[in-house]
Amino acid sequence: MKLVYRYRVKSLTGLLNKQARAVNFVWNYCNDRQKDALRFGRRWHAGFDLIKLTTGCSKELGLHSGTVNDVCQQYARSRFQARRPYLRYRGRKSMGWVPLKGRELKREGNAFRFAGNTFRVFHSRALPEGKITDGTNFSRDRRGNWFLNIVLEVQEPPARLPVRGVGIDLGLKDLATLSDGSRIAAPHIYRASEAALAVAQRARKKKRVAALHAKIANRRRHYLHTCTSEIVGAFDYIVVGNINASALAKTSMAKSVYDVGWSSFRTQLAYKAVKHGAWFEEVNESFTTQICSNCGAVPDSRPKGIADLGIREWRCCDCGAVHDRDLNAASNILRRGRATLAVGIPDL
Repeated sequence: MKLVYRYRVKSLTGLLNKQARAVNFVWNYCNDRQKDALRFGRRWHAGFDLIKLTTGCSKELGLHSGTVNDVCQQYARSRFQARRPYLRYRGRKSMGWVPLKGRELKREGNAFRFAGNTFRVFHSRALPEGKITDGTNFSRDRRGNWFLNIVLEVQEPPARLPVRGVGIDLGLKDLATLSDGSRIAAPHIYRASEAALAVAQRARKKKRVAALHAKIANRRRHYLHTCTSEIVGAFDYIVVGNINASALAKTSMAKSVYDVGWSSFRTQLAYKAVKHGAWFEEVNESFTTQICSNCGAVPDSRPKGIADLGIREWRCCDCGAVHDRDLNAASNILRRGRATLAVGIPDL
């Protein structure tokens, strides 16, 4: 199992800025060679072809040869994944990025050594023992801070039996409603900082705007990490509805959708479940609000469509059960997850 540990770098950031510009030069060179291949009708360059074209440039550019090779390979992969003949050029507005081979990064106490340089980091958490693999890189955020992202190969934990299961219905007023009746409040962090952000934007204070956006993102990330860690620790089997956040982000609810962070919430649940041996699954949440979780019927008294979004409680006309809208959806999501359990796993 591979995990990524992220540490903020506190030394040699000037060197990393210089190397990031050299990385952009190599990327743009690969883009130019790809355009030449298109212009003359030649075979498109693979990662190995680009590596041969850039052989011998590492000393002149001040980069490690492994970094140059990684840039070439990543360019070829990105072009294949995007299914485009060529990609965008990297310039000053691009995020800083310096890839490296995992075998080239050495531990040195609480610091790390790479290409003859020692990079000191804020040691926010201990790095477990394991093999540092390719994919490790330095990256820079919009505020100019550099981070070391270490991809580590660690032993997979034993899978837990799915004894305690939970269904999760995502929302805007409450970030999540769990099938056990508990709710996770939406923090509305962006809304709380919106007035200060508007003042800074009108004053055209770019650094202040960037600082506010970073603070909002950090606070939201911390809140989601706290919530997801508690869920993974309390439940062995986690089922979440596959609500389409990107589609809702194109509607009038876009600001609220971005503020709650549904995609980050599900991503964190997914990788933390794997890390701790729990089970995670996304299921189709269609009609989970309208189906009675008690009798399984689709009664005529159910809330229907957008017009009935304001109905938060309803009574099933078939069995008489009274449902909270979100709690009923969470229970149905859990039921759908149980139906797809792998063969041989005991029922919850």
